[in-house]
Amino acid sequence: MNIRTLIVSAAIGSLCLSAPAFAQVDAEEVFKDNDCHKCHHATKAKKGPSLEKIAARFKTENLGTDEAIKHMTSGGKVRLTDGTEEDHKIIDSKDPTVLNAVAKWMLDR
Repeated sequence: MNIRTLIVSAAIGSLCLSAPAFAQVDAEEVFKDNDCHKCHHATKAKKGPSLEKIAARFKTENLGTDEAIKHMTSGGKVRLTDGTEEDHKIIDSKDPTVLNAVAKWMLDR
């Protein structure tokens, strides 16, 4: 194997190893950027249920990330802790990678 082949192989290998870093999504940052934190807290009820309570309900009802994404992107009516209803804000991303990351992050609480 000559030196040029070795250098090219090393360069390609390092790019392959660094690719997942570019694909990483900071789900918590997306959650905050979309103002989800105004109604949802990790452990405490605010206007909406805590992430802990949402995750527990999803586990109990055997719902997964697809259902969470549907809820984040549909904008349907939600019942608030005070009994009133309002339209749920829609997350501003249509990127499946971002939506999956946020859903998994929320349901891992």
